[in-house]
Amino acid sequence: MTGPWVGAEMLHQGAEAIVHSGSWMGREAILKQRQPRKWRHPDLDARLTKSRMSAEVRLLRRLHLAGLPVPELLAVDAPSGWMVTSRMPGVPLFEHLRSGGGNQMLEDLGAAIRRIHATGISHGDLTTHNILWDDDAGLSIIDFGLSQITDDIEPLGLDLQVLNECLKASHPSIEGAIDRVLSGYLTEGGADVVKRFNDIRGRVRYHG
Repeated sequence: MTGPWVGAEMLHQGAEAIVHSGSWMGREAILKQRQPRKWRHPDLDARLTKSRMSAEVRLLRRLHLAGLPVPELLAVDAPSGWMVTSRMPGVPLFEHLRSGGGNQMLEDLGAAIRRIHATGISHGDLTTHNILWDDDAGLSIIDFGLSQITDDIEPLGLDLQVLNECLKASHPSIEGAIDRVLSGYLTEGGADVVKRFNDIRGRVRYHG
């Protein structure tokens, strides 16, 4: 990729995409480049890449226009499988909590998740690696590659369950972490989603 993008370093290489930090027209930015899936037919892979990136673009635009703490879309080439967004400040919440950082923001996190859900969007991969914390800017939520627009509460309840499992596995020393998140979530409404989350949590316990 050439033009106004100036790359700095690779931040993450996953199964779906490679993520680099850098700048776009002088502004701190993130470049996400989807990778070809070589086991798929090239035409099918190209169509799926374009479709998924176009969906992510629509989601980000909707959330940004709603004033939510998510990256701003700066540029996109869906057929080529890349997009550039603003770089949100801070470190992954995973690192902040692991290093002994305060966890009082968990209620704020719950409220932010509810505001995202209220737009009809589920995140799809809501872990403490995809939530950033900055002492000045506060919370932001990133990586909407698995997100979807939905009018079903099941994916919304699953978002809370994914976060619950992450908090239990990665941050077991924080007592009642998910309860703090739910307390913040309920300040913005969403009792039906919390009920569905509790149903999902009960099913997981039963089958576990």
